[in-house]
Amino acid sequence: MTLVASFASSALFGTRRQVLGALAAGAVALALGGPALAEAGKPIRIGSTLALTGPLAATAIVHKIVGEMYVEDLNKRGGLLGRKVEWVLLDDQSKPDLTRTLYEKLITDDKVDLILGPYATGGILSAMAVAERHGKMLIHHTFGIPSLAKYDMQFGTWALGPVPEQTVPAALLDSMAAAGKTPKTIAVVTSKFPSVHFLALGMRDVAKKRGIQEVLYLEYEFGSRDFGPVAARIKDANPDLLWVGAVGLEGNQLLDALKKIDYTPKNHFYTYPAPGPLALSPEGKNAISTTMFEAQPPMTDNPVAGKFAKEFEARAKAAGLPYTQADVQAAVSFTAWQVLEAAVTNTKSLDDKTLAQWLKGHSVDSIVGKLRFNGPHNYGDDLTKVKQVQDGKWVVVWPKQYAAPGAKLIVQ
Repeated sequence: MTLVASFASSALFGTRRQVLGALAAGAVALALGGPALAEAGKPIRIGSTLALTGPLAATAIVHKIVGEMYVEDLNKRGGLLGRKVEWVLLDDQSKPDLTRTLYEKLITDDKVDLILGPYATGGILSAMAVAERHGKMLIHHTFGIPSLAKYDMQFGTWALGPVPEQTVPAALLDSMAAAGKTPKTIAVVTSKFPSVHFLALGMRDVAKKRGIQEVLYLEYEFGSRDFGPVAARIKDANPDLLWVGAVGLEGNQLLDALKKIDYTPKNHFYTYPAPGPLALSPEGKNAISTTMFEAQPPMTDNPVAGKFAKEFEARAKAAGLPYTQADVQAAVSFTAWQVLEAAVTNTKSLDDKTLAQWLKGHSVDSIVGKLRFNGPHNYGDDLTKVKQVQDGKWVVVWPKQYAAPGAKLIVQ
C-alpha cells in the first residue's frame, strides 16, 4: 500500500505576499539554471514504512494518523523550505525483512529526499542498515534498544535515555515504592521481540539488585496467540508484580487467558501495549506501563501539545479507533516529525549529513519535552513517566509533578 500525502493548492502558501515570494524564487531559479531550476517547485518527498498489517498494525495505525495530520498541517504552514511535502508510506506488514526491502525501494526507486523510521525496534534496525548503506539520516520514534543504534546518523524520539534496561524498571519500582508497595516477588513473562525482551532482562537484573524474589521467568514467540500455558504458570507463581514484555495486543491476549482460569494479577505491567485495547478491556483495570506523554494536564498545558491532542482525538474518532486519546505512541510519532522539521528549517538544507550534524549540536523542543542527541548512541535524557489504566483510560501517575490532576498509582 502506498500513501502519498500531497496538498497542491496554492492556498497552502497563505497570503498574496507569500505567493509572490514563491514566484520570485522561481524566477531566481530560472536565472540560475542547473540544479536550482530542477528543484524549484518540486515537492519534498519523505519516505517511510509502517506496519499497516500484521501483528503490529493495532499500534502502527496511530502513527499513520499522526503522520497524515502532521503533513497536512505542515503544508498549510508553507511546507518545508517553501515547498510542499509528500509522505510516501509503504506497508511493511510487521516484517523486518520486508522493511529492509522497502527502504531500499524508497531510496533507490522512489528517490525520496528524506526518510523516517518505521514502527518498532526490529523494523527500525532493518531501516537503519539501509540508511547507513546509502548515507541517509534516519529519525525514528519507537526504538527500544539504544545500545544497538550504532549508526552515527540515526536519531530516536522515544526518549528512554541510553540505558533504559536500568532506568525503566527502576521507574516502575520507584513509583510503586512511592505508592507504599514494594513487591516481594516478581514474575517476568516476555515476548522474544527484541526491545521488550531486552527490557525484561533488565527488569530481572534490577529486581535481583533490589532483593525482589523472581518466582517465574518465561519467554514466548512474537506473534503467539495461545497464552493458556503461560497463564497457568503465572497463576501458580502468584507474584506481587507481573512484568509482561508485551507488544501490541499480546497483553490483551494474556489477560483473556488469565480470565479463563479465574486469575487476576495483583499488580501488572506491560511494556509496549496497543494503548486503546488494553485501556478499554475490563481485564486491563489498573494495568501499568510507561509513557512520555498523555493527553492531560500538565502535558497539554503546552499550546502545541494541546492542539495536537485535540486534533488527534478528532482524527482517531473519524478513523473509527476505539480509543481516541493521544498517548505516548502518538506523541513520539509527532515528535519525530517535529525533529525533522526543526533540522530542515534551521539548516535550510535537505543534505543528510548537514541535518545530522545540526541535530548533534542542538536540542529540540517537542511535545514530549526537550530532546538532545549528544549522548551515547545519540541519545539524551530519559523522560520516562509511569501511567496506569484508571476508569478506562491511561493517566500519568508518577513522577508527581507530571501526574494527571488527582491521579495516584493504585497498587495492591
